[in-house]
Amino acid sequence: MKNFTDEQYRVFCQFLETNTGIVLGESKQYLVKSRLSPLLGRFGIESLGELLNRSMQLRERELKTAVIDAMTTNETLWFRDIYPFTLLAERLLPELARPGKTLKIWSAACSSGQEPYSIAMIAQEYLAKRPGSLPGLQILATDISSSMLEQCKQGVYDSLSLARGLSPERRSRFFTPLADGKMQLQASVRNMVSFRSFNLLDSYAALGKFDLIFCRNVLIYFSPENKSKILNQFAGALNPGGYLLLGASESLTGLSDKFEMVRCSPGIIYRLK
Repeated sequence: MKNFTDEQYRVFCQFLETNTGIVLGESKQYLVKSRLSPLLGRFGIESLGELLNRSMQLRERELKTAVIDAMTTNETLWFRDIYPFTLLAERLLPELARPGKTLKIWSAACSSGQEPYSIAMIAQEYLAKRPGSLPGLQILATDISSSMLEQCKQGVYDSLSLARGLSPERRSRFFTPLADGKMQLQASVRNMVSFRSFNLLDSYAALGKFDLIFCRNVLIYFSPENKSKILNQFAGALNPGGYLLLGASESLTGLSDKFEMVRCSPGIIYRLK
């Protein structure tokens, strides 16, 4: 298979950062090869160098979309790191849920859907103990990959995906087996989440305001400038007293002064000042 040159890789990195905010760095050629090689046959292109060049041309909209989808798709875990979801159930939902008030939660860069659906399962378990306590709950899940979002809406997962972070009890309670060996989330869970294609570098004005924003293990892919931009836009999208949850290795230090750190046991969350 014909490869691409260092110059083609450099130009493609600039293209990807401009369009998605993702920073690849100097040593991720292997990632580009593994993610984009399957597109060669689909689009009848002989080399990765030609594919990179064509994907950056204005007239190649379908190819550009496919390339961005391939480069931004990452499968994640159910209930990743556990503690954010324990905090959601034991602290955040009791604190933020108010009679007659719609609670709005945003799962940003939701990838293959495990995070927003994990949130929905926590909400269902919470409601089972406190019926009527979350009137009008809204969970918005966004991602830049349109093809991934279409898969998310179906709520269908294979055995490998289901084995990553999902307890047997929740698997039995919330999923229905399908004929092909896969399992589908029950409609009661799927219907709690709405999916929308969205680029975190765009304006957040049309999304409205939220009480909780999950953006976990996402900012690590952005430059410091774009991290700061995204964090400040998150602040503008939160209701007073709202919370931002980041990944365990992510920090606001030097990037935004609009949040106060709240130490929990375990974990850290950020409350809008």
